[in-house]
Order: sequence, then structure tokens, then C-alpha cells
Amino acid sequence: MVICVNAYICLPKGLGHITVAYVASALVQQPTETYLQALLRNNTEHYLAGVATWADTIRYTKWGHFTKNFHFIDAKDDPPSYCGVDFDRDCKADGCVVLSIQNYTTQLLDTSLPAWRRNQAAKFVVHFLGDIHQPLHTENVAMGGNGIHVLFDGVQLNLHHVWDTSIATKFLGGVHRVPYHDASLWADSLVKDIQGGKFAASRDDWLTGLDLEDPIGSSMIWANQSNAYVCTHGIALIPLNHCCRLSCEMTIL
Repeated sequence: MVICVNAYICLPKGLGHITVAYVASALVQQPTETYLQALLRNNTEHYLAGVATWADTIRYTKWGHFTKNFHFIDAKDDPPSYCGVDFDRDCKADGCVVLSIQNYTTQLLDTSLPAWRRNQAAKFVVHFLGDIHQPLHTENVAMGGNGIHVLFDGVQLNLHHVWDTSIATKFLGGVHRVPYHDASLWADSLVKDIQGGKFAASRDDWLTGLDLEDPIGSSMIWANQSNAYVCTHGIALIPLNHCCRLSCEMTIL
């Protein structure tokens, strides 16, 4: 196997999504695990991680092109002075990640639907729950940071890519091209921190206001939590004049 250390041209695809899926599989309740393992036809610990990037693999295909706007919601806010997501203002007519979570959660739980439909819905939900927790998937400025060009460890990238993959890869000190082992180890560490470590005091707060019967309301809580980081971390240090809202350059140390 090849390990990529500070070589961002060979970054692994989906490290964040796969890690989130491993964390989820370690924390879901037993009935949820049983239902999803049967639906996904995988009774191993990889049952969520193994489908975590599926929605990205189909979005650029002829069949999956209809999902292209399902991965984000473009908050038309004004970072860094104001960050906030408004569903009516920001969800596009042909969909957004908040509406998609509602749609596919409903399908996932509808036992009147054939198994293949619920299987597909589950794969979408696993992926979109990762997307909505990436701050730049909840921001309109410069196409969610794709138009903000940065230097990260001396490599020219866009800010969205840096948040998607580069920061996590650097944090882990390099990752195998096929990242399942690295993601699993990272997830194990995060789960320990959630269950009894540095995140234990916050975990109950993360559930405040969430309601399975209200997927849009719950998703909007997540979207606004993610979007807040655009003001405090994601774009806080970038001088967003008119030109930079389309394309600009900066250096990330």
C-alpha cells in the first residue's frame, strides 16, 4: 500500500465520510444496527463505512446527475460578519442536503417500499449526514469555498478540498490510499472521546432539539451548527471583498 504524507495529489477519497460512518456504527442502538445490516446485506462492522462514499460515486453519472444539488445547502449569508442557514431562502428548487435527508430518511423507514429502494435510501442518508457536518457544504460564498484558492503545505488547492480532506489527512500524519483502516482507527479514538473523554460533556447537548419525526428541523440544527464554523474558522481570516467571493488566494500554514 502507498502512504501519502504531505502529497495531496494522492489524497484518499472519502476519509471523512468513512470515519463518520465508523463512528455512527459504533454508537447506534442495536435495533438500528440490525435493521441497517439486513437492509445493506452486510453484518460486519463495515456495514455503514462500506457505503459511505456511494453517493459521491454516482453523482456524476448519467443516472445520478439528478443528485448533484443534494450534497449541500448554499447559505446566502455574509461571513464572517454573519453566518446562518435559512431553509426557505437557501434550499434550491431542485433540492438540497436538508431536503434530501428528509426525503431519504422517510424512504428508509417506509417498509412498504421494496428493499432495493430502502437500501438506496440508506446509502444516501449515510452520506448526506456526513455532508451536512462539513461547514463548507452549508455555505454559498465562492461555491462553498471551491473558488477560494489556497496554499496548504505548499500545495495549491481550493479551500473546500482542504476542509474535505487535507486537514484530516495532515492531522492523522498521512493516510493510506484506501483509507478504511486509518478511518477505523480514527473513529475508535473519537468514540472513546465521546463516550468518556473530552467530548463526553458535550454529547447530550448534541442531541438537543433533534427529532426523528422532524427530519428538516433536525437537519437545520446540524446545518446551522456547521455553518457557524464558516464564520469562526472557515472563512474568518479571508478578506472577502467582491472579487474574493468569486475567487481569491491565501496561504494556510
